[in-house]
Amino acid sequence: MNNKIVARSVLVGMLLFALIFGGVMYYTQVYAYYETLAPEDVGPVMLVKVDGTAAELPVTGMRAIDSDSSPLRFRACFSASAPPAEISASFARYEGASPLVGPSWFDCFDAREVGEALESGVAQAYLWQENIHYGIDRVVAIMPDGRAFAWQQMNHCGEVVYDGEAAPEGCPPAPEV
Repeated sequence: MNNKIVARSVLVGMLLFALIFGGVMYYTQVYAYYETLAPEDVGPVMLVKVDGTAAELPVTGMRAIDSDSSPLRFRACFSASAPPAEISASFARYEGASPLVGPSWFDCFDAREVGEALESGVAQAYLWQENIHYGIDRVVAIMPDGRAFAWQQMNHCGEVVYDGEAAPEGCPPAPEV
């Protein structure tokens, strides 16, 4: 009889530990490392023009988050002040844009909606900054209604180098670790 009580106590203790550990792990992944950024922390939205120079895209309503734990955790939502047709005529498109899912509590950023709009051609993606971190580009997608979304994603250099291979031709030298 005593062994059953001990066994049940151990089992309950293990389940409690797993539940608490799981809760702490969930919290750290979804909430703990993110920081809300003020518009001045983000800086101006500088898109690459068709001629290769950069120009500021006037925006309003900037909401952004980031984390020091990964260069891929940046997300932002805002409204572009210029009409999408004008933006499309002035700025170079970014090929292969693929928004990464952000935390559910940052509700202005819906990666699925943005991804589907990019795939269907409803939204257009532009380069905000190449190699904001080595191998990581900051990308902006603009919807027809002027809503805009920004995130960071690996570029072709980062995909190769972070897999442990040498930087391909045309890429800057990889940082030393």
